[in-house]
Amino acid sequence: MFYHCLHIMLRWTAAHVLTFLFFLLFVAFLVYCLYIKYRHIKYDHIPGPPRDSFLLGHSPSFLKVMRNGGIVQDKLLEWSETYGPVYRINIFHFVLIGVTCPDTTKEILMSPKYPKDNFVYKRLFNLFGQRFLGKGLVTAQEHEQWFKQRRIMDPAFSSLYLRGLMGTFNERAEKLMEKLTEEADKKTEELSMLQLFNGVTLDVIAKVAFDVDLDLQKETSPFPKAIETCLKGMVYYIRDGLFSNRPFINEVREACRLLRATGAQWIHDRKTAIQNGDDVPKDILTQIIKTAGQASHRICDKFLLMFSIFNNLTLCNGLGQETTANQLAFCVMELGRHPEIMEKVKKEVDDVIGMKMDIRYEDLGQLTYLSQVLKETLRLYSTVPGTSRDILEDMVIDGIRIPGGFTCMLSSYVAGRMEKFFKDPLIFDPDRFHPDAPKPYYCYYPFALGPRSCLGQNFAQMEAKVVMAKLLQRFDFTLVPGQSFDILDTATLRPKGGVLCSIRHRKHSQ
Repeated sequence: MFYHCLHIMLRWTAAHVLTFLFFLLFVAFLVYCLYIKYRHIKYDHIPGPPRDSFLLGHSPSFLKVMRNGGIVQDKLLEWSETYGPVYRINIFHFVLIGVTCPDTTKEILMSPKYPKDNFVYKRLFNLFGQRFLGKGLVTAQEHEQWFKQRRIMDPAFSSLYLRGLMGTFNERAEKLMEKLTEEADKKTEELSMLQLFNGVTLDVIAKVAFDVDLDLQKETSPFPKAIETCLKGMVYYIRDGLFSNRPFINEVREACRLLRATGAQWIHDRKTAIQNGDDVPKDILTQIIKTAGQASHRICDKFLLMFSIFNNLTLCNGLGQETTANQLAFCVMELGRHPEIMEKVKKEVDDVIGMKMDIRYEDLGQLTYLSQVLKETLRLYSTVPGTSRDILEDMVIDGIRIPGGFTCMLSSYVAGRMEKFFKDPLIFDPDRFHPDAPKPYYCYYPFALGPRSCLGQNFAQMEAKVVMAKLLQRFDFTLVPGQSFDILDTATLRPKGGVLCSIRHRKHSQ
């Protein structure tokens, strides 16, 4: 009888505990819903599209675009043109404010007081539980934390140091020219320019940063695939929350481990060589290790610092490598669609470079029209389309008072395709960036602006100029008919079809 009563009491207790837990969950959900309603009331005076649902906000609209293979930035462009330079987006309890107002863009990006978006950049620390960028230059949100790391990285991207990289740019670009020569000799009718550009840009960063010869024009490497997998995983982790596809999640984790383990080994080998007094290359890795050593009294955990540096060199420059390759591919795509522009830029290359194989640093400054072509490519195809900042204080934007506690979204892709900033924005016109043309006022920022602008932008554009100049100097290329010119959104923007070309040796007039 005693055990029977005890059993009934235990069952009664368990049932009541379960009921109490359900009650607590219900109360928590109700409180959360009330908080969402409070956020709606607080920000609903700002123009914006109707919410898809009370709880999810506008997230179903974004998911629909992504699952249909569209571009999220095009949806933001549509809303910008419909609702004006300031518009509101709700996702759960988060409030995002899209801004295309140049004065506000200037204020937010040029000031160090607005931290990077907490939601996005915290999720870059790891992907699906696997450490990704960690506590690195990209993920540092507060200005002081970021500034300490930026100061360590700056010497490796100084103009003096970049001048010394022209030999590497020429050498790696020549390997691509050798590959293209083979294909031209074979009269190959369908060549993916994006794939080839991915190879040469990754070759460059591996050699410049780590003194590693990947030689991807001849050899195969898991690196390009690993970088692509991490970027794809980053998109889903931040925007889609794809947690159900276990094979894909495992693939992303493995890609992260591969990049981090390889970089950690390179760092260890180089530090050992420096400590042993061996001759080491004067590359970016050596520069950073030596600078970090001088600053070690300000850093509690040198090991984590080196991992942070690795994150930025391997993963972030992997991102930089990928975006430079995308820019080059988009550039070839537009030149192939505008033969008159291609002939004009070829003439400039002939006048400046002639038939010489090595391009000098001084030559780059004379390739004015090529610079215009590359800038116009980034206007129309901003490969890293935007950035975001957390705004903690009240602001007035375009006459609208916005209470603090929101995230401001700024998109160079959106601004670059708006008629009010660029006449006939979908037309590819390099003369927009003629030296005598009016400069775009805070509506063109493919590398962001201000103190948090891209550290490697000069590096990337020097590399792009060298590769494009050599390509235009030696080859004629024709776009394969019938291919797709759509854009693929995978965190960065890339040509969906890979830019398929037929390549022929260029015949120079005598």
